[in-house]
Amino acid sequence: MQSMTSPLLQILSRPLRWLLRLDQPVLPRSQADFDAEVAHNYGWNFTVNLVDGATFWFGASFISSATILPLFVRRLTDSPLAIGLLAVIAQAAWFLPQIFTANFMERLARKKPVVVNLGLFLERLPLWVMLLAAIVAGKSPPIALILLLGGYAWHGLGAGVVAISWQDLIARCFPVERRGRFMGLTMFIGAGSGVLGVGASTWLLRTFPFPTNFVYAFLVAAAFISISWCSLALTREPVQAVTAPRRSHREYLNSLPDLVRNDHNFRRFLIARTLMALGGLGSGFVTVAAVNRWNIPDATAGLFTAALLIGQTVGNLFFGFLADRYGHKLSLVLGLLANVLGFVIAWLAPAPEWYYAAFALFGITSGAVIVSGILIVLEFSDSERRPTYVGIANTGVGIVSVAAPLIGTGLATIGYGWVFVASALVSLTAFGLMRWWVREPRWNVEDGAADRNG
Repeated sequence: MQSMTSPLLQILSRPLRWLLRLDQPVLPRSQADFDAEVAHNYGWNFTVNLVDGATFWFGASFISSATILPLFVRRLTDSPLAIGLLAVIAQAAWFLPQIFTANFMERLARKKPVVVNLGLFLERLPLWVMLLAAIVAGKSPPIALILLLGGYAWHGLGAGVVAISWQDLIARCFPVERRGRFMGLTMFIGAGSGVLGVGASTWLLRTFPFPTNFVYAFLVAAAFISISWCSLALTREPVQAVTAPRRSHREYLNSLPDLVRNDHNFRRFLIARTLMALGGLGSGFVTVAAVNRWNIPDATAGLFTAALLIGQTVGNLFFGFLADRYGHKLSLVLGLLANVLGFVIAWLAPAPEWYYAAFALFGITSGAVIVSGILIVLEFSDSERRPTYVGIANTGVGIVSVAAPLIGTGLATIGYGWVFVASALVSLTAFGLMRWWVREPRWNVEDGAADRNG
């Protein structure tokens, strides 16, 4: 068996090495030279990544996992399990693979080839499979459901495989005191373009019959997210040599418990952050609850997406500049408060119009997670161990995010109100821990060594 697989692995490794540019040498350079290149390319990298964010989020608004996709699944089946599985993919797929790729990514001098070359096949191509799901939905709903969930899982997991390299690429291209405004402004414009997309998606869902309306929506999503890849490919990466030792995957995974055990503040953050993820257990059921309770038309789902994106747009810009000045912990604390209020409104809403406020608050929470949930982890360690810290944090969130929608699915069989109450209570607990237990890592640098060593 080994003799058969070894040549196969050698054959597969050649195109992979070419895709990742592993055969190209990395010249040694000083930190001053590296910083000078970052400063020189800052404007260019800011612009091309801004365009990437704008086009990506415009396309993503046509396949919103909170509104559009649950509505499409509901057209295919009445099973709450299908909605729960969609929510699992939406909340967990991006996070789960990261710790399993961190060991490899930590040793790569170039991160851009992973994000661009590998990401083309792992993250962007599956969107066209989702389009195929809409095309066959009228003739074969079961096949359409398989194609949609399979394509969406492929897209989410593929994005998770390249996610650590993308986050490390952002950390390399943008200094720590400018990352928040870059991410906030990029997501602000991206979510703003998404609001424009909502108008188009609402018109499509209202004007055309099922499944033609979803065919057009998924086509726009696939096209614009592919365009965003072209802009991302223009990023000028400041290549940095790495000295991380080569370790087997087992040795690497065995070293992680000690890291978490010794870094007390990071461990506290992990607990609070995973509870924050668990607090989203009801997010995939809000649109479905509104449809079941008030029998709202399909086009209203597009308006819910607009409220979500408006909240996210405001949150992105606000939290981006706030985090650069005061650190990312404060942004997460405020995002958790918004999540609590959103689920309370979803639980007690006396009319469907109240759901607009709930989705706007969920958008604010999403803005905090997108800006600070990602960037805060980059500040817990030095650049050498950054992929490992990112992998631990994000995969931990991913594991909880698998369980959260399943718990929500179980509670939904009793009633959607139970789902929303549970989400609010868990988010409130996470708020308390993040506010009073976790220390802001940016201001914790001076005593960080003491904190890690107890």
